[in-house]
Amino acid sequence: MRHTELLPEPLAPEPLAILNRWMAEAWQHRLQPNPNAMVLATSDSAGRPSARVVLCKEVIEVPGYLVFYTNYLSRKGRQLAENPRAAAVIHWDALHRQVRIEGPVLQAPAADSDSYFASRPWPSRVAAWASAQSEPVASRAAMLESLSSATERFGTPLPGQPGTGSDLDITIPRPPHWGGYHLWAQTVELWVEGEARMHDRARWTRKLTELPSGYFETGPWTATRLQP
Repeated sequence: MRHTELLPEPLAPEPLAILNRWMAEAWQHRLQPNPNAMVLATSDSAGRPSARVVLCKEVIEVPGYLVFYTNYLSRKGRQLAENPRAAAVIHWDALHRQVRIEGPVLQAPAADSDSYFASRPWPSRVAAWASAQSEPVASRAAMLESLSSATERFGTPLPGQPGTGSDLDITIPRPPHWGGYHLWAQTVELWVEGEARMHDRARWTRKLTELPSGYFETGPWTATRLQP
């Protein structure tokens, strides 16, 4: 499926409504297994970058941030603690669209992380306790032993065993080292593939002022059309 719709002229006053619409269309067509997959790039205090794919769980248009979840002690979690900024790319190859987002990153409120964690299938919740994400492990057998220990701790079946569906009603609390992040959109770039590589491309930027509450006061968006 090819979308020939280009970016509006004049450009829209803000970009995240377009991103949400594109995301909804990607889910509707399901031309890839995870339409909300995004590459997240972080760097440590020395500027050494790393990137990986995470799932964008929500786009909050106002005040303007993306939500993802992970282990706070993972490599990306440690890098975000050192340098709380990130860049993300969402690319829908079959829809010929791409989005780039850059900005500061804050941990999500604990209540939000608790709520999302409780909504996950129980095997994913018990696995969050079993895995010290990004840390070395002696063998696959040792990793499975850690999973078995976590199931004993919470009185759950071993995930994947016959008769242990993901819909079992099992209470497993959120690990303190696991939760959400908000990637605040300071720069957003939207891209639509064009004929003869004359792509349609635009960038929106705004000022973010950090508040004592830990959130940001947001300035107005400024839109600029870019050459391909």
